[in-house]
Amino acid sequence: MSRFRLQPAPAQEAALAEHCAHARYVWNLAVEQHAHWKPGRKNAPGFAEQCRQLTEARAASPWLAAGSAVVQQQALKDFAQAMANFFGGTHRRPTWRKRGRSEGFRIVAVKTGDVRRLSRNTGEVKIPKVGWVRFRWSRAVPGGAKSYRVTRDRAGRWHVAFAAVPAPIPAPGTGEAVGVDRGVAVSAALSTGELLNVRGLRDTEKARLRRLLRKLARAKRGSRRRARVKTAIARLKAREADRRKDWVEKTSTDLARRFDVIAVEDLKIRAMTRTAKGTRDAPGRNVRQKAGLNRGILAAGWGRLVRRLEHKAPGRVHKVKPRHTSQTCNACKHVARESRESQALFLCVACGHRDNADVNAAKNMRDTAAGHAVTARGGPPSGGPVNREPQPDLPSAA
Repeated sequence: MSRFRLQPAPAQEAALAEHCAHARYVWNLAVEQHAHWKPGRKNAPGFAEQCRQLTEARAASPWLAAGSAVVQQQALKDFAQAMANFFGGTHRRPTWRKRGRSEGFRIVAVKTGDVRRLSRNTGEVKIPKVGWVRFRWSRAVPGGAKSYRVTRDRAGRWHVAFAAVPAPIPAPGTGEAVGVDRGVAVSAALSTGELLNVRGLRDTEKARLRRLLRKLARAKRGSRRRARVKTAIARLKAREADRRKDWVEKTSTDLARRFDVIAVEDLKIRAMTRTAKGTRDAPGRNVRQKAGLNRGILAAGWGRLVRRLEHKAPGRVHKVKPRHTSQTCNACKHVARESRESQALFLCVACGHRDNADVNAAKNMRDTAAGHAVTARGGPPSGGPVNREPQPDLPSAA
């Protein structure tokens, strides 16, 4: 999607918030209907039946009737798609939506005249029951978009995203391959030797975030002061998320333009970032350390980087099994845990090859994806054949 920053007037912002409330209310009713189902009961209503029920609800509720039927129907359509994704095994089960989180609605059947440009940096989009709302024309609006989604983040910012699938980035045709090793200390290490890092919050911003978190802990629940502090925290975290997204977009575009083959580790990020707190009867160990590691992994944008690479370079992203990629010497292919001297240094105990540990792992992924890696058993460069099983001594001929 191509997302733009909305600039609604105060009255328009109230109308947009009302649309979000209608969409959230309809979504939660659908969640409640499906949560009520148990084995032996009648199946939960589908999209067509829920639309008929929505018509009856709009006739009985003036609050719903004052809203847009398109917004409310599309909330049901989104829920039906979410349930299809859940049964397909690609997503989790849809859950309740809370005010202030996951705020947004979708508009379909967009016409050509519903989006227009006013000046170099300003455009307008027509929203039902709201009218023309201005947005920042930061780049060209994709043509042929038949729908768009209006969202509001926790920092109070409104955005409009036009649904349009961009064309993939063409391969350079040089035959070059690159390995990308994702980490916490170094966000992405390339086999070319480049070390890339996500630009997060500055030290002054981190200090302000800590002060705000302490102030939030002292604020009374439900007070206006607590709401102001939560908004200030959300703005800082939104700034950090924006920088991470910007880094992912620029890095993925650069890699898709420079290389024909991109190799990454096939990591199970959801399992890696699972909490270690355990249960009351069996509490986990090093819970705070594990929580810090989880935050570091998520802040590095591991999943988003690979996802955007697959979007921009389809068919050119190869996922490599992560087993022994960080313990294998790229020069002699010897596998040894002792070669990993530290987090940043790799020193092969067999041949003495020295390299950055993350870059060495990225080179191993590159060679595997390019079909040059040897998958047989490794061995030291001296003292016998390499990558072969030891052979028994044969009796010499008399």
